[in-house]
Order: sequence, then C-alpha cells, then structure tokens
Amino acid sequence: MWTLERVGPVIERVTGVVLSRASVWRLLTGRPGWSLQRPERRAVERDESEIARWIAHEWPRIKKGR
Repeated sequence: MWTLERVGPVIERVTGVVLSRASVWRLLTGRPGWSLQRPERRAVERDESEIARWIAHEWPRIKKGR
C-alpha cells in the first residue's frame, strides 16, 4: 500500500525535490480521478458459495426471529 511516507522518498529520488507530507498529499489528491483507496482485506479461506448459501438460508431464518 502506498503511503505518504513511501511516495515522498520516491518523488525525491526521481525528481530531487523534497516535499512535506502535506505537499505530497496535495499533489496526489489534486490529480483528477485520484482518490484515497485501501485494499480490501479478505480471508484466503473465504468460501463465496458458502456465504451465498448462508445468506439465502440462514439469514432469513435469523431475521424472522427478530
């Protein structure tokens, strides 16, 4: 995951210009179409078919009990 602390040194290495964290943030967020994003965290063991089965069968049963 790219962070301001990682991007700053890359900018410095490529351009020779040292930027503060605030300047790196302004540079990155000022670009049209760029936004803060975080990777989704999903378990490797995640079983999509079991999740779909649970939502279809178990969740309605649990929801009725409310």
